[in-house]
Amino acid sequence: MDYFHPDLKGCLDPTYGVIVYQEQVMQISQIIGGYTLGGADMLRRAMGKKKAEEMAKHRSLIAEGAAKKGYDPKLAEMLFDLMAKFAEYGFNKSHTAAYAVVSYQTAWLKAHHCAAFMAATMSSELDNTDQLKVFYDDCLVNKLEFLPPDVNESFYRFVPVDRQHIRYALGAIKGTGEAAVDHIVAVRNEGGPFTDLFDFCQRTDKKTVNKRVIESLIRAGAFDALEPNRAKLFANVGLAMEAAEQQHANANQGGLFDLLGDDVAPPVPMVETRPWNDAVKLAEEKLAVGFYLSGHPFSAYAQEVRGFIKTPLARLVPKREPQLLVSFVTGIRVKVGNRGKMAFVQLDDGSTKLEVSLFAESYEANRSKLKDDTVLVVEGKVSEDNFSGGLRIIADKVYELGEARSRYARSLSLQMNGNSDVGKLKTLLQPFQSEEAGCPVRISYNNGRARGDLMLPPAWGVRLDDGLLLSLRDWLGEDSVRVLW
Repeated sequence: MDYFHPDLKGCLDPTYGVIVYQEQVMQISQIIGGYTLGGADMLRRAMGKKKAEEMAKHRSLIAEGAAKKGYDPKLAEMLFDLMAKFAEYGFNKSHTAAYAVVSYQTAWLKAHHCAAFMAATMSSELDNTDQLKVFYDDCLVNKLEFLPPDVNESFYRFVPVDRQHIRYALGAIKGTGEAAVDHIVAVRNEGGPFTDLFDFCQRTDKKTVNKRVIESLIRAGAFDALEPNRAKLFANVGLAMEAAEQQHANANQGGLFDLLGDDVAPPVPMVETRPWNDAVKLAEEKLAVGFYLSGHPFSAYAQEVRGFIKTPLARLVPKREPQLLVSFVTGIRVKVGNRGKMAFVQLDDGSTKLEVSLFAESYEANRSKLKDDTVLVVEGKVSEDNFSGGLRIIADKVYELGEARSRYARSLSLQMNGNSDVGKLKTLLQPFQSEEAGCPVRISYNNGRARGDLMLPPAWGVRLDDGLLLSLRDWLGEDSVRVLW
């Protein structure tokens, strides 16, 4: 920078010789290009709006002005290139000062009042699920904890409970809305906490808090403190709303139950429903919240898959031979390269997050298996990534969980204690039969007088898909169906 004219002193950063502020663009154009102050401001505007045609016009103008003032044209061209580069990131000095003050203030608030600051920050993005997830993860990094959404505790916005805890906002649940949440809070403040789903439906206005709102609240876990079985609540929403409408109709007309006193109605029995398993519970939760709030989705499968793939992602190390890894898919990016399409799959098993690459042939062979929010088993090469300092994983083979079970499991064990309905067993197994890639089925029978084990013929080998295991467990019981590795 030694050949810069002394008149440019103050126009460039003295250490690096770069333009930092818009005012410096105006100074350079005036000193070198002979611009008036108004003309310099027009150049600043063109650069600020990145108008290519106007910037090209100004390039010739500043070169002509520099020649008239006796400056080297090469200097003018180089300075204009610096100004054009600046247009990608720069802004004026007053904005810089204001940004610096706000940055300092927000950094101080986050450092000293993190829960309150993050609650306010998240409340500003209630409708932006992607940004909420970024803030949520940042809260966890800063050792904050979230209390679950609760119809008796939460409000429309996020609320700091103390220096370490934030109560999750009802307004951040999809399908609710400010009017519905404000109504719930007002009813709660007036009449006290809700006691159950029927009490909630009775006390709230169905036009404001409709079935869709209630189902979203259930999915998100906002009724868990009243009834932890979300499936049971979900199955009884219609019944609860009908009971509330009937009670309101009786109250308006008068009837037999008036003799029992005010606000007294015969109890309505809830329909008993089997609880959602962890995988279903978290999938329903994601529909309402946008991400997994009460647990990690891989935890529902961890105990099973660790039977044949014991190494978590965080403990993977580079090896020459291919390795097996299993995790939950949290994102998929597809790109088109010189050799065709390729995919980059983000995996997360709760221990860490890694990316797996599938190139051309591997991608085409497995593209139907690449789905968000599923468990994927990958066989591939794990090596060091010198660019990122982490691991580089290139997939050779990809298996859905059902495929991996069928490939690596020794057998499917069914305990049939006195249940000898062979017809039903055949009906359940037949849709999943796969003689070539099927897993052997072993039946243990015990009727109290005799017991025995039977291995079904190879033709009755089955794909161990989630649907098969779920139907068998519904019939025989959770502990009577086991995948043996």
